[in-house]
Amino acid sequence: MRAAIVDKPGEIRVGEVPDPKPGDRQVVVKVGACGICGTDLHIADGHFPPTPYPIVPGHEFAGEIVELGADVPGGWKVGDRVAVDPSLFCGYCKPCRSGRGNLCENWNATGDTVNGAFAEYVAVPSANCYRMPDTMTWEQGALVEPVSCAVHGVRRIGVEAGERFLVVGAGTMGLIMQQLLQRAGAHVTVVDRNTSRLGRAMDLGAAAVAGDVKDLDDEKFDAAADCTGAAPAIEAAFDSLQRGGRLLVFGVAPAEARVALSPFRIYNDEITVVGSMAVMNSFGAALDLVADGAVDTAALLTDTLPLEQYPDALALMRSGAGLKVQVIPGGEGA
Repeated sequence: MRAAIVDKPGEIRVGEVPDPKPGDRQVVVKVGACGICGTDLHIADGHFPPTPYPIVPGHEFAGEIVELGADVPGGWKVGDRVAVDPSLFCGYCKPCRSGRGNLCENWNATGDTVNGAFAEYVAVPSANCYRMPDTMTWEQGALVEPVSCAVHGVRRIGVEAGERFLVVGAGTMGLIMQQLLQRAGAHVTVVDRNTSRLGRAMDLGAAAVAGDVKDLDDEKFDAAADCTGAAPAIEAAFDSLQRGGRLLVFGVAPAEARVALSPFRIYNDEITVVGSMAVMNSFGAALDLVADGAVDTAALLTDTLPLEQYPDALALMRSGAGLKVQVIPGGEGA
C-alpha cells in the first residue's frame, strides 16, 4: 500500500509499505481522511521524543473497517464506518490503574509511536473504534480526535457560565476550544498574531478578538487557555489573569521550552496552572458533539490533499495559511 513515511527527522517521502495485518482484537481500517496537527510537524522535525523512526504518522482519522482480526468483540463487521481513538495505553502501570491512561508510563499512540493513518490502511484495536453515523463525512470523523483533546482540556480547566475566558491561538484547536467554552456559557476573547484567522473567531461567536494580548487594554480574565505552545504566549496568558484565575497549558510546546511565571502571583493570587495531555475518556463525547453539529466543522476544514502530496500538506500546515489540513488517501471525501 501507499503511505507517507518519515524515515528520520527531516526526511519525508510517500512510498510503498506492507499492507497491515490485524492482530488479535484488531481491525484494519481503510482510511477515509486523516488530519495534520502540530504533533505531526514535531514528528517530522524530530521534536516529539516518543517517536521511533521510520514511522508512518497520522493519528486524527476515520475510515471503513475492511478486515477483522481474531476475537474482535462488540459486533464489529466489515463495512462499519468508524472514527478511531489513537490512544494505546498499557493498562497496568500506576496512572492507567488510577484511571489516568493518558499519563501512561508506557504511553503509545497510533501515528505517534506506531504506524498510523497517512496511509491507505491502518491496523488498530477494535476497542478504539467508535461508530460514525452515516450523516458524518470522513473529514468530520477525522476531526473527532482533536475535538476529544479539547473536551479533555475543558474538563481539566473547568468553566462556569458567565466567566470571561481568553483563548490564545485561533488555529484549529483554539477555535474548537472557543466553541466548547462558549457552549458552556463562557464569554470568550480570542487572540492570534495571524489576524487573518480572527474573522473566523468572530463568526463563531467570540466576544472580542485581538492580534496580541497587549492590545486588550490590560483586561483581566477569569481563565485563559494557551493553544499555541509558544512560551511568550503562555506568559502573556498568565499575565492576563485576574486574582484567583486559571491557566490551561493546552498547546504542545517543544520539550526544552521554558516559561517565566511569577511564583509570587501564583502564591499571592492563588493562580491555578494546569496541563492537558491528549485524550482521556473524551472520544465518545467528542464524536457526539461533532455528530450533533455542536462543533462547526465547516469553519475548520480548509484544505484537503491527496496522499501523494503529504509533504505539501505539511508545508501548508506549517505556513499557517489554512486551518485544518487533511489528507484523503483515496483522493476524495465521503
